[in-house]
Amino acid sequence: MNPSHNFHDLLTLMARLRTDCPWDAKQTNNSLQKYAIEEVFELVDAIANDDKSLLATDDIKGELGDVLLQVVFHAHLYCEQGRFDMGDVIYTLMEKLIRRHPHVFDKENLRTDEDVKKRWDEIKALENKDRPKRLLSEVKSGTALMTAQNLQKQAGKVGFDWDNLGGVLDKLNEELGELKAELPPNDFQYKHDELTTAQKAKIANELGDVLFVLSNLARHVGVDAEMALQNANAKFKRRFAFVETSLIESGKSFDEVDLKEMDKFWEMAKELEK
Repeated sequence: MNPSHNFHDLLTLMARLRTDCPWDAKQTNNSLQKYAIEEVFELVDAIANDDKSLLATDDIKGELGDVLLQVVFHAHLYCEQGRFDMGDVIYTLMEKLIRRHPHVFDKENLRTDEDVKKRWDEIKALENKDRPKRLLSEVKSGTALMTAQNLQKQAGKVGFDWDNLGGVLDKLNEELGELKAELPPNDFQYKHDELTTAQKAKIANELGDVLFVLSNLARHVGVDAEMALQNANAKFKRRFAFVETSLIESGKSFDEVDLKEMDKFWEMAKELEK
């Protein structure tokens, strides 16, 4: 099979992969969720780093393709379940776009982008008027940290919250204790195959609780948890880049040094940032 510009050929390729590739064959809508999130963020990064070069153009095309793959893959799986196919996804999208753009496809006159956004929200509200209303139903999805803080903020509006920071810290200590109880001994050497699936599931559950409380702690002190972690990520990248550059300048590679030597450069990076 050769690549083409035809969307139907892409659907045919997806069906072939689902049949003949062991990895694709075992995937489910649930197992693919993390990849959908990853691909969207990689697309965002590619757009942010667009310098109009050929390399950047290829990166953006590739990341858009990866996002499209997730849509096609999920639609194919739901089609296998007899629920809907890719054609239904396309039809539903087109129907919604036409319905929410009366200024384009009808006689409404909306002159500014603010008018368009307001009308979009009004139409969306009408579409959802018969759906059951819940306090948390209006919380938009985002990264896990963003969603956690938004959920807690909304629940806090009706008093489902701690009165002070001490309550949050007590809960954090409680969750940390439950996490420690599920962790292997301190002398455990990390290897994936040394923990059973059941052990990993329990650890993931308790770790999720700790992260949820940490995001709540951030909210209580007026800190954006998402940006706090984004800044920590950026800081780690800067410092690790310094470690790597320092090794290169000393004529060494990562294979030739131990953790102690790498940590020496790490501490140098920290000092330079002060």
